[in-house]
Amino acid sequence: MDLFTQGHALAELPSQEEVSCFLKEVRHCTACAGKLPFAPRPVLDFSPDARILIAGQAPGTRVHETGIPFNDASGERLRSWLNMSRDEFYNPHKIAIVPMAFCYPGVLPKGGDKPPPPECAALWRQRVLALLPNIRLTLLVGAYSQTYALGKGKVYERTLAFRDYLPRYFPLPHPSWRTGAWERHTPAFQDDVLPALRQAVTQALSA
Repeated sequence: MDLFTQGHALAELPSQEEVSCFLKEVRHCTACAGKLPFAPRPVLDFSPDARILIAGQAPGTRVHETGIPFNDASGERLRSWLNMSRDEFYNPHKIAIVPMAFCYPGVLPKGGDKPPPPECAALWRQRVLALLPNIRLTLLVGAYSQTYALGKGKVYERTLAFRDYLPRYFPLPHPSWRTGAWERHTPAFQDDVLPALRQAVTQALSA
């Protein structure tokens, strides 16, 4: 038997009207507008029949410009971890991409993106999760989604201890260039974490 319960019945999906109304509401949200460097442009992508949820932190500048989640170097790194093509990654019937904040938050004075404004998750997170009844695996990508789902902890330690969180969650570091040095100096990531990640993803999509 694999990680996922055999015979786990699929839940009834919300109507397309429910989903469309929700997305229309999100796209008109201005709750964080006063904190943002640009006009709000929420970026998320999902269909209610998705089996995997990717919970990242917030869009970067390129994602803000294009409106496509993970359409940047971080996305390339994440797709390489998953061993997944762009076509499969951007298939909303398989993969829901719902970050902790939907809009680009801006840059910190010393560099790096600002944290996701907490107002976004408070307003929208539980509502969007209710529209995703058949998620089999959630990839907690980075500190903010891990803290939201699991409480405080250390990202790299959680990544290496991923088995403690299966089958519901798979914690991962944020796939930025900063993670590259840790990845190169942590053989267990390539040897243990990534093969297990790819197996968990395959099983979730076929469950």
